[in-house]
Amino acid sequence: MAKAGMRLRNVYFEDPCFEAQQAAEKAIKAALLHLGVRFPYIHDLADLLDLIKTAGKRIPKTVRDADRLTRFAVVTRYPGLMEPVTRRELTRAVKIAEQVVRWAEKLIARKA
Repeated sequence: MAKAGMRLRNVYFEDPCFEAQQAAEKAIKAALLHLGVRFPYIHDLADLLDLIKTAGKRIPKTVRDADRLTRFAVVTRYPGLMEPVTRRELTRAVKIAEQVVRWAEKLIARKA
């Protein structure tokens, strides 16, 4: 994901940041499904991670950083609602999403 994200040219950085948020959200929701935890249909990653914590699973700080991606769920769809996303923000968003996906894959690979 990171390499593809860094090669983008003539593309708004908002688009891949939205995709990073979506990847993290889907990974967290997959973990919740694996744990048998019901969740509301929301995009707030901190709230979704709280449900995993409530289920008794430890959440590393690198995964808790996913709350930084929540803003990309909606505002990036509408140009002008926020300052343009920088390359640095894109790099950070992709890194966080990758960490969340790896963590969720490991959690799901273990027996509940």
